[in-house]
Amino acid sequence: MPARKTPTSGDAPDNAARLLNAVADDVAGCRTCPRLVEWREQVAREKRAAYREDTYWGRGVPAFGDPHAKLVVVGLAPAAHGANRTGRMFTGDRSGDWLYRALFRAGFANQPESIDADDGMVLTNALITSPVKCAPPANKPTTTERDACRPFLDRELEIVEPKVFVALGGFAYQALSSYLGIKPRPKFGHGVEVVVDGGPNAGAMVLCSFHVSQQNTFTGRLTEEMLDAVFSRAAVLASTD
Repeated sequence: MPARKTPTSGDAPDNAARLLNAVADDVAGCRTCPRLVEWREQVAREKRAAYREDTYWGRGVPAFGDPHAKLVVVGLAPAAHGANRTGRMFTGDRSGDWLYRALFRAGFANQPESIDADDGMVLTNALITSPVKCAPPANKPTTTERDACRPFLDRELEIVEPKVFVALGGFAYQALSSYLGIKPRPKFGHGVEVVVDGGPNAGAMVLCSFHVSQQNTFTGRLTEEMLDAVFSRAAVLASTD
């Protein structure tokens, strides 16, 4: 099964797209972390009853979106029956439903639903990725697994030249802060904004949001209005010269 490719248009890939596709191939073929490989493949074999007719992706999940994105959205890791099933970040589960609706309302997505990798979803000026590329048991990767995945995230972020990052949750915020060299790191909280003051991404902004997990959305800790406020702000920042 080929890797899910990053470009979202029918145009011939340019250099940034080719570089992201190379990362995507490496992500899909990675077998570095035994625990993650065993889990993602077990889930793909046993499946959830609702998806028993689906062919699960069951591999590492690369970034998805526009190779020239000015907004990069960073989550935690693929969901076992979401991205691990469909092969596209935040696709095929309720967390993704929330995220793509917000991206659509903010003008970054051409449609509000991301169902599977062949549904016609196109992101413009936005890229979605995660620090850990394989679905972890209980959605909890270890620090060793996070560190093993670090080179993939680094390569993705070095290819694009974003003006703004949205960190979905504290795990993503920590990973971004490490990559961007944010020291000291302000305390994570929904709506927190941090300016990158050094390095190749100097001047970029990190926007923090509670993760779109069901734990947050079902309890009302995160509402769609709260999420929209973050992405509306991201849209303004991404469009500035």
